[in-house]
Amino acid sequence: MDTELARTFLAVIGTGSFVDAAQKLFVTQSTVSARIQRLEEELGAELFVRNKAGTTLTAAGRQFQRHATVLTRTVEQARQEIGIVEGFRATLTIGGRVGLWEDLLLHWLPAFAKLAPDIAVRALIGFEDELMQALIEGRADIGVMYTPQARPGLTVEMLLEEQLVMMSTHPDPPRELGQDYIYVDWGPEFFTQHTLAFPNFSGAALTVNIGWLGLQRILSHGGSGYFPLRMLRKHEIEGRLHRVVSAPEFRLPAYLCFPSRIDNAAIELALESIRKTAKDCG
Repeated sequence: MDTELARTFLAVIGTGSFVDAAQKLFVTQSTVSARIQRLEEELGAELFVRNKAGTTLTAAGRQFQRHATVLTRTVEQARQEIGIVEGFRATLTIGGRVGLWEDLLLHWLPAFAKLAPDIAVRALIGFEDELMQALIEGRADIGVMYTPQARPGLTVEMLLEEQLVMMSTHPDPPRELGQDYIYVDWGPEFFTQHTLAFPNFSGAALTVNIGWLGLQRILSHGGSGYFPLRMLRKHEIEGRLHRVVSAPEFRLPAYLCFPSRIDNAAIELALESIRKTAKDCG
């Protein structure tokens, strides 16, 4: 179906008449009438009741309204995701976990902008399932995550190995997990290592699935938790956080995921620059 027909249909609903819809769309009233007639022919149903007071939806029109809205939104989203931004030669979509954006991909963004000022970037935040699905469907060009899934047509490459350490706002923190301990869900690999190290741990008063959220909670109200060392250096230097030296440390690898067959020089350039940024941040 021509999405212009659906847009015209929604314009008539929004304005209440064919005349006002024509003015909104900058076309003639006869064009609006012709589009609605064509749409009704394609659907095999009358969508509007026309009278001097304007137009009202029929039962079929009310049913089609939801589909027309979804259709136009989907097309607009597709245009944004695959279209090239005016003034740029290419657009790349990069997805990553929140914790990997902080102090890693956020450093990469300006470095890549300087390296390739004519390439626009769409930055996505998500969890592994969402990021993998975006890669599979072609909605993302590169994904940076902790626990990727092997999929045909996608390459998984280790990018770096996180060093997760327990940090506390207490100057002389105990090794035991106290009541102010916040459990940050860094994924299944972390869960396994954490369970082996603390077999008697039955759960925390606060569990978060985003490291940034846990860190901000600790910095503002006190407590302890496990975080990547690269995220903590500044706070440790400033004396806001203290490492629990007697607590076990965990390793958590982070991976690059991208299409196995790359026919886009922009993706190659982005991958190389992400690898360099990860090396510099290590």
